[in-house]
Amino acid sequence: MSADPLQPAGSMRLYDTAKQAVVPFEPGEVVTMYTCGITPYDATHFGHAATYLTYDVLQRRLRDRGHDTKCVRNITDVDDSLLDKARELGVHYLDLAAGEIARFDDDVQALGMLPSWSEPRATSAIADIRGFIGMVLDRGHAYTAGGAVYFDVGSWERFGEISNCDREDMLRLAAERGGNPDDPNKRDPLDFILWQPSAPDEPFWESLWGPGRPGWHIECSALALRELGTTIDLHGGGSDLIFPHHECESAQSEAATGEPFVRHWMHQAMVRMDGEKMSKSLGNLVFVSELRKEWDTRAIRLAAHAHHYRTPWEWNDTIMPTAAARLEAWIASGPGDGGLLEARIALDDDLDTPAAVAAIDAAASAGVGVSQAAALLGLDLTA
Repeated sequence: MSADPLQPAGSMRLYDTAKQAVVPFEPGEVVTMYTCGITPYDATHFGHAATYLTYDVLQRRLRDRGHDTKCVRNITDVDDSLLDKARELGVHYLDLAAGEIARFDDDVQALGMLPSWSEPRATSAIADIRGFIGMVLDRGHAYTAGGAVYFDVGSWERFGEISNCDREDMLRLAAERGGNPDDPNKRDPLDFILWQPSAPDEPFWESLWGPGRPGWHIECSALALRELGTTIDLHGGGSDLIFPHHECESAQSEAATGEPFVRHWMHQAMVRMDGEKMSKSLGNLVFVSELRKEWDTRAIRLAAHAHHYRTPWEWNDTIMPTAAARLEAWIASGPGDGGLLEARIALDDDLDTPAAVAAIDAAASAGVGVSQAAALLGLDLTA
């Protein structure tokens, strides 16, 4: 760690979803991270932005502490929701994906996020996925039925260790989140698809198990293994991915390699609107592209950072005016390191961005420049 007098001693501590506790996060010099990216069938909403901004600030603080970071954010460019939307619009699924990826990239750049170390597409990994499925089958953790390949959860006694859910909750969440527990080809309703036959109008690839396409969970496992190696320091995403997505990812990855998949699981709470989580399926969305028409993108960042990543919160009409006023006050304070030590301490304490924001507010109110502390949150006050 640097000899910077404004650099606090001690390790960073983060909440680990699997351990259900705030624990020291003590990676090596290079920190490998994987965050689940977009399924590109619609525009970036604020719930997406809040998630990716969380991992952006985490990377900034890790780099500030002297680490290098390699953060992979995948693109799920073959998936039920993307194919359904392309079918609805009467367009090729990759044409739909290309347009939405461009729109997402534009939003991400406007928000000043650090570039991903890699942004691999699921369709780039079909060969990797087929090989991965072969490994799981060879180790006795999968079976074929009805032209599909399923992971056998009964063969994996640690299934449930990431989500800490009981069977009843897992069945409920699987039904809500595309797990299809009623599939008659499954030995157990919680078994999940690794490879599936394609519908007549869907893309397909040849495989030892017949023509088809990969299941959702296997895509991230194969990409993470290809891009970052067998074991990742930190895996993240929205809390709605804990089960089934991340639970299934972990099981199949460790079943295939025989090694730990993730050292630390970190999840972003949901941003809510009208009493429900902000999501494409519900349509209760605030789009980043629309916010950008009216507000400084730095204020959009501040709107997210005013809330702790583990606390669900409700969008309302006061969010952006409050963030814009805060940004004006910070800019008016001028250059300086006011609030920097306190912001660093707050971020090391389970990435407490609200405490960091409060420390910067206090310094700005006292007439001390806060440009360096603001930069730690990804805000360039000189822009």
